[in-house]
Amino acid sequence: MLSELSSGKITIDEAERRIRLLAVREMEIACLDLSREARKGVPEIVLAEGKDDASLKKIVRAFLEESGRVIVTRISEEKLEALRSSLAEKFEVKYSAVGRVAVIHDRGSAYPEKHGAVSLITAGTADIRVAEESRFVLEEMGCAVHSYYDVGIAGLHRVFPAVRDSLDKDVDAIIVFAGMEGALASVISSLVPVPVIGVPTSSGYGFGGRGEGALTAMLQSCSPGLVVVNIDNGVGAAVAAALISRVRWKSRN
Repeated sequence: MLSELSSGKITIDEAERRIRLLAVREMEIACLDLSREARKGVPEIVLAEGKDDASLKKIVRAFLEESGRVIVTRISEEKLEALRSSLAEKFEVKYSAVGRVAVIHDRGSAYPEKHGAVSLITAGTADIRVAEESRFVLEEMGCAVHSYYDVGIAGLHRVFPAVRDSLDKDVDAIIVFAGMEGALASVISSLVPVPVIGVPTSSGYGFGGRGEGALTAMLQSCSPGLVVVNIDNGVGAAVAAALISRVRWKSRN
């Protein structure tokens, strides 16, 4: 690589990009992957759950120093206030109490370039908490987001306006959030010509009521084009949808 750089075959920017693909930062409490966004196009996402306040502050500050932004998931309002107090004034925080997700930005950093669109459709109001987590990740990856909440199959007529509007907006993918028996994902997948990502949510009653029933039903779906992530995995669904959207957007442009 150094030979290619000295001979002019590659630019300084390209050399830096190649070096950063394997960049890490070792800390006493963590080994941070500093090159995920350069390698995958996915911003850094830190899971707050299970981390004490001191560890979370160190990890978040390290990523902010490196890239100027970070997404923090599963973070309570109390933990966010403790984190916010440790940040310099140049950082701004956007937070969803429902989704327990925060985006922290350097006020001077550029926002992601907009491309593509994704729909979020929930079966019930209880599923919005997971959908909000997805929304924050999608917006940070540059996607326009269209949300349709509480349109489950208990009132099947509610589904069709959400599907029709999604298709009118030419979305690249649809993420469906459903607990209980999780049937909404199969229904929507049977109606649309774009990939559908099913997110089983931990809502419901009794046996299988913490998302296991919805997960099993979605995995057993006979509707082609439906793929499924783990229970309550709004982050994984959002990243997959954003990558699909990015590829489709590039093909159109």
